[in-house]
Amino acid sequence: MSVAATAATVVTVLAAAMSGFSGYSLLSRAPWVVEAMTEYRVPQGWWTRLGAAKAAGAAGLLLGLFVPVIGAVAAVALALYFTGAVITVIRARSYAHIPFPLLYAAPVIGALVLTA
Repeated sequence: MSVAATAATVVTVLAAAMSGFSGYSLLSRAPWVVEAMTEYRVPQGWWTRLGAAKAAGAAGLLLGLFVPVIGAVAAVALALYFTGAVITVIRARSYAHIPFPLLYAAPVIGALVLTA
């Protein structure tokens, strides 16, 4: 395995782990996530679907290690998700929280770039 392929795999697994953790945290209603989602005024009825979307994206990234087109679609979807998260944080005027969705988006974008 080349260095580039190894880097792509490591970044993809990291992106999947982070996105999966984020999805799990929302699905399990971790107190720190509930507090933030409430602060951002995200309707509670959306939380399960949003958590499931992140979990599905994480699974898609891992599946993309074997079926690259699925990984690319998952990475694009997660990048769009986290872009929406940044917009949501800005709309809620929680400017100090902007780095958090960017932190989750970074390895997703990195995985997309490295596997392209």
